[in-house]
Amino acid sequence: MLQQTNQVRLILAAILALFLLLILVATPFSETEQADVSTDQEVVQTEDGEVEVESDDGAIPAEVLEIPTRSLDGVPILSDDALAADSNPVMRIGQRPEHNIITYTVARGDTPNVIAERFGIQSTTILGGNPNLSEESNLLGAGAELRILPIDGVLHQVNYGETIESIAAEYDVPVEDIINYAPNRLEFPYRVYKGTEIMVPGAVAQVFTWTPPKNNRPRSTVVGTGTFVQPVRRGCVTQYFYPWHRGLDVGLPVGTPVYSMDRGTVIYGSWAAGSYYDYGNLIVVDHGNGYETYYAHLNGINVFPGQVVDQGQFIGYSGNTGRSSGPHIHVEIRFNNNQDDPSFLIQGTYSGCEISR
Repeated sequence: MLQQTNQVRLILAAILALFLLLILVATPFSETEQADVSTDQEVVQTEDGEVEVESDDGAIPAEVLEIPTRSLDGVPILSDDALAADSNPVMRIGQRPEHNIITYTVARGDTPNVIAERFGIQSTTILGGNPNLSEESNLLGAGAELRILPIDGVLHQVNYGETIESIAAEYDVPVEDIINYAPNRLEFPYRVYKGTEIMVPGAVAQVFTWTPPKNNRPRSTVVGTGTFVQPVRRGCVTQYFYPWHRGLDVGLPVGTPVYSMDRGTVIYGSWAAGSYYDYGNLIVVDHGNGYETYYAHLNGINVFPGQVVDQGQFIGYSGNTGRSSGPHIHVEIRFNNNQDDPSFLIQGTYSGCEISR
């Protein structure tokens, strides 16, 4: 009986040992043990392609692992740098205009109408290509060089900050007319650049009209006759009245006496005020009936503001001051500040260069 009991105990012990062994085999490594393995061992590839496991004890051969490789020969390589930044960026400047401009030398006897007819343009277009003519008409004298534009309009020099829209608005022309004029060579987005010259088809150059300052301006105390005598007794008419030259130029020696064309009150007698210095020394007489007379480029002024002068009274001497290309006097007759042609208002006739009574 005792022997059977011992046999049963041995069998139970064997079963328990087997059960514990199964549990031990089925249990995975703990995270700590895995970390120890990864820390102590390293998989490397030898020169002959074999894989070894290196540990603290040295290299241990392992199974040979084949690493898949693929040749890139023949595989197309795409290159697209459309959005890549330029290594040396430069601001893009549009094309410069290319205008077919003729240089013409003025001959003796030429007038704006004669020159304009010769080239098939309007007389105002002469000013459109030569804006300095509005400042000093004597530049139209014999021997002077003019720029003749290929079509009617204005050759506008672009200033800083200007745009196609602002230029079109200045001359009251459609923007499309400027863009569509091929020699301007404008490209989208139609930028213009300072210093370039843009043709404005159909535009008319503006003529600046200077008026005396109104501050402390004397009031006319007399009324003139409404008729006008010649301001000088001799001289050569060098420029007549044109749309862009609203006066009469008479060439004569410096120091020639100048006379008031009608009775009136001197309202200005000094250098032309402000930045507009073209007139030089200037006398303005208000005749009390809407008319005013101007005497410019003088060498001497012999009257003062507020002084009453009679028709034909000596008021100063001719000269070459201001923007002037030679000794002459520039005279204007204005009615309600509108400039009239003095040739139709001054008594007497003009024959050649001499002014006859």
